[in-house]
Amino acid sequence: MTVVDEPPASDPEPLTLAQLAELAGVSKATVSKVVNGRSAVAPETRALIEGLIREHGFRRQRRRSSPAAVLELVFHELAGDYPTEIARGVGQVAREHHMAVAISELQGNHVPGADWLEDVLGRRPAGVIAVFSSLTDVQRERLATHKIPLVLLDPTGDPGHRVPSVGAGNWNGGLTATRHLLDLGHRRIAIITGPSHALSSRARLDGYRAALDTAGVPVDPDLICQGDYQIEDGLTHTHRLLRLSDPPTAVFASNDGQAIGVYHAAHQMGLRIPEDLSVVGFDDMPPVRWAIPPLTTIHQPLTEMAGAAAAMLVTLARGEPLPHHRKEFATTLVVRESTAPPKR
Repeated sequence: MTVVDEPPASDPEPLTLAQLAELAGVSKATVSKVVNGRSAVAPETRALIEGLIREHGFRRQRRRSSPAAVLELVFHELAGDYPTEIARGVGQVAREHHMAVAISELQGNHVPGADWLEDVLGRRPAGVIAVFSSLTDVQRERLATHKIPLVLLDPTGDPGHRVPSVGAGNWNGGLTATRHLLDLGHRRIAIITGPSHALSSRARLDGYRAALDTAGVPVDPDLICQGDYQIEDGLTHTHRLLRLSDPPTAVFASNDGQAIGVYHAAHQMGLRIPEDLSVVGFDDMPPVRWAIPPLTTIHQPLTEMAGAAAAMLVTLARGEPLPHHRKEFATTLVVRESTAPPKR
């Protein structure tokens, strides 16, 4: 009698994320959290999903062979002209390479949350440009693991050599703005800074201090006002400054928005610019040339900076090395009609 061996039964195919979600009666997002070791899953649900994985196995879906032709641009907030200039520069480079631009906002936060990161990993863009914000080490590692390059533009902190970055000569800008006022004869010069955690804000303040020190003018703490790059900073702080027993004859605002706030406060207090108070801003946004009077400011080439960041990202997305991990653009003084010699 001939005995025919039967072939061994094949192991069942491991389940996909969607199949596990259906069996467990939960969403795919919940299964994904368990698979990737994330929190925010009820213990009973986690135990159920982990049991199904042990019983049936888990099969990851094949990833796309190449990332989407999209540059992800993330802002801490979408307000004013600053993001417009940045988006213009990134968009120009993206069009040259037949790519699109996706824009997301962190609602005023300078560090993205977990939901943002999961969304980015799901979209799998060619790369991410983080503007005036920063990512945690864990977030950076996860992007790198998924081969999504990152470039920081106008970073809030010192990026070091770990992450490519693009910035401006903020220290020199603060020095130049203050020196301009000193050369006009001002000695009571106030400054309204940006947030203390921001690298650009600290550098502009250091440039202000250096200019005063070089000119032999003592730094008066009463003339240093902590702001947050908001118009309200200029309005609120200028009211306080002009009520001092020895008020300033000039104000250096750390961005153009704050300078507009200074204008409003001066008008409310019956002062003329520049006859009674000289004002210097920072950024040189297009609208300030139409202010009354047109604003003297420090030009920061935001469009060019953004284009450089996008070009770096395209290079990294191609797997090519960067010649430089840090690019810093020069800032320049643009003299208009908001500054003049002091009357006293």
